[in-house]
Amino acid sequence: MNKPLVIVFVKNITLGTVKTRLAKTIGDFGAFEVYTELVKITEKATENLNVDKRIYFSNRIVEDQWKGEFKAVQHGNDLGDRMCNAFKDGFDAGYNRIVLIGSDLPDINSSHIMNGLKALEEHNVVFGPAEDGGYYLVGMSKMNANIFTNKPWSQPHLLTETLQELQKNNVSVSTLDTLNDIDTYEDLIASDFYKSNIKLQEKIQQLND
Repeated sequence: MNKPLVIVFVKNITLGTVKTRLAKTIGDFGAFEVYTELVKITEKATENLNVDKRIYFSNRIVEDQWKGEFKAVQHGNDLGDRMCNAFKDGFDAGYNRIVLIGSDLPDINSSHIMNGLKALEEHNVVFGPAEDGGYYLVGMSKMNANIFTNKPWSQPHLLTETLQELQKNNVSVSTLDTLNDIDTYEDLIASDFYKSNIKLQEKIQQLND
């Protein structure tokens, strides 16, 4: 049986609620523009994948994003809870290799996601490390709720701590290329995504003049 699944976690693009750390520097409107572009990149990275997808929104389902895909709303007390519940739903539905990605990665493409699914043919767990010490992708070939329990979310030692625990429990893990997500103004201006997007630069410039 080969039933892979890709889960995408998306924040609803609402002014004042997305990229709040970035907003401290470029304002709510600037952060809104940046996140809108990042979600488009995530849609593009997933649209041609020949596997089932489930899109989990933070607050409410948006019909004109990921048209025709399975959509739901995230549920749980914290990020770990919400991810754990999405994986449980996927395994309960009969999928046997599941990867979950966020939606704030300027450099993600379909091959990162497919590499994650491929790694699960030989490993129990896969991570795509983020430069800030967290991860942009997590995948499993069978449910392991420990990955999401009592973890230091948004802290620079999140992935290290998670990997140490898995190693201690003899869980076989693979890691993918490290990518940078965009959380701060420094992340933004250092990224090729921003440097090559003149329209976005102009918008942010106008907003901050």
